[in-house]
Amino acid sequence: MIRLEKLTKSFRTPHGRKVLFKDVSASFPEGKNIGILGRNGAGKTTLLRIMGGIDYPDYGRVVTDQRISWPMGLSGGFQGSMTGRENVAFICGIHGIWGATQRKLMDRVQDFAEIGNYFDAPVKSYSSGMRSRLAFGLSIGVDFDIYLVDEVMSVGDAHFKKKCEEVIAEKRKNSSFIIVAHAMGMLKKNCDVGIYLDSNGLRIFDTVDEAIDLYKGEKQVKKPQSESGAAKPAVSA
Repeated sequence: MIRLEKLTKSFRTPHGRKVLFKDVSASFPEGKNIGILGRNGAGKTTLLRIMGGIDYPDYGRVVTDQRISWPMGLSGGFQGSMTGRENVAFICGIHGIWGATQRKLMDRVQDFAEIGNYFDAPVKSYSSGMRSRLAFGLSIGVDFDIYLVDEVMSVGDAHFKKKCEEVIAEKRKNSSFIIVAHAMGMLKKNCDVGIYLDSNGLRIFDTVDEAIDLYKGEKQVKKPQSESGAAKPAVSA
């Protein structure tokens, strides 16, 4: 169960405060793989960061009884002066993973990330792609009830993308995914239901295709449109 209660988030900018979403309340469908769509700047990544516990709302809260991952593809939680290996060991410790289990996980992360000797180099020397590879490998190596995925499939070459697809398919057997992506094919392949986020709030659709249709329509006309009622009751905003 994931429930948003009057969630509000804004940022201070040189031109004043930008409100991403305001007083958003919603209950996410349980046991479903969810695709989140919206135009650039709608707050999709910020919403994932809040659900993953690495960002905080202005007010409101996320209520859950599930173990939720940090967002895959986002690597802001790494300590730059520590090596990739040291960062993985530190995060393992936070999650109570020690001894042989930790060593096995570290080997798995190193193999999956495909960053070679950089695994033992300071993370601040990594490219953004390398950091994202490391973050994805670590995220998928720890068992969660729900995995948050943020555009991770845009990282790396075709070989690495295929590996990501395969491991997501395997994890989906026992866990759920909440995915932010602009790749419609990925959302259709991995998601059951869709969420559309914009300045009007958050709308939940019975299928991801309905959310994709709305996204494509708004992208085409370059301005918000009202949809015909295919969504569940609108969330307050």
